[in-house]
Amino acid sequence: MNHVPYIGSGPYCYANSFAMMFGDRGPSTAVIEFAAGGPFGMQLVGGMLPFFDPYGWTPEAGFDDALAALGWTSAVRRGGTAEQALAALGAALADGPVWVGPVEMGHLRHQPGMTGPIGADHYVVVLGLADGWVLMHDPQGHPYATLPVDDFMAAWRAESVDYATPFTLRTSFRQIRTVTEEAAIEAALPAARRWLAMEQGRHLPAGTIGNAEAAERLAGTVEAGCDRGLRDHLVHFAVRVGARRVADAATCLGRIGRGEAAAVMDRQARLIGALQHPLVVGDDAAAAALLRRLAPSYGELLTALA
Repeated sequence: MNHVPYIGSGPYCYANSFAMMFGDRGPSTAVIEFAAGGPFGMQLVGGMLPFFDPYGWTPEAGFDDALAALGWTSAVRRGGTAEQALAALGAALADGPVWVGPVEMGHLRHQPGMTGPIGADHYVVVLGLADGWVLMHDPQGHPYATLPVDDFMAAWRAESVDYATPFTLRTSFRQIRTVTEEAAIEAALPAARRWLAMEQGRHLPAGTIGNAEAAERLAGTVEAGCDRGLRDHLVHFAVRVGARRVADAATCLGRIGRGEAAAVMDRQARLIGALQHPLVVGDDAAAAALLRRLAPSYGELLTALA
């Protein structure tokens, strides 16, 4: 069966935010995700919370590698007091949009149902700041959203996002060399192999496991009885973004002639995507069987990328 690239909605917040900052000179979101390393592995953080991304990976951990592979640079500001951060944001906006995150999505009250922290990271592009309101493009589906400054600052403090440094922003995006998408994909391969080999994880919560072991452990957990919190995390976020980023990686690998690796990642994407229905309807035995089929694919992919 041929690989069919996916085009559509999904939780691609940081890739979409980068694409907005790059403008018409930027690569596709698929290439941005590939360059950031997100598609290459699976982890069970603390032995409990699953993500279809590499062992020890966070979005922040992949950004500098991604910018280097894509031929871009930016300036980063982190920390300080809320007053200092708000002043820095206002000053940066004089030169154009500002990339902000991670933020705690639960404080973004323009999104329906958000009333407080939920432990979910998110990224936005801030466009303006005036009269006690923040104007932003929120890639969750809210262009030109407005939010009271107090709510925005609570989100930007990101106290419930485990990897976050409060008040992180990026400015001064600058293209330092022209890189084709194919060249960017090639340039990102060494980092992809390191992530897949679980060589780059640092400062991990105790009990964190990756790849085949993570898939097998999650299969057992789901089979024994998937609780509401785990099921909601999987069906609303982890499966959706995991299937998409892995499918996008298969597309990228196919573009540079890495057919064997592309085929493995296409199979991974199909298995991850197929989890959605059984998890939604409560067929946990079927979901566990899919995860067990997924487990050996991480070793196969590392061999194919070697």
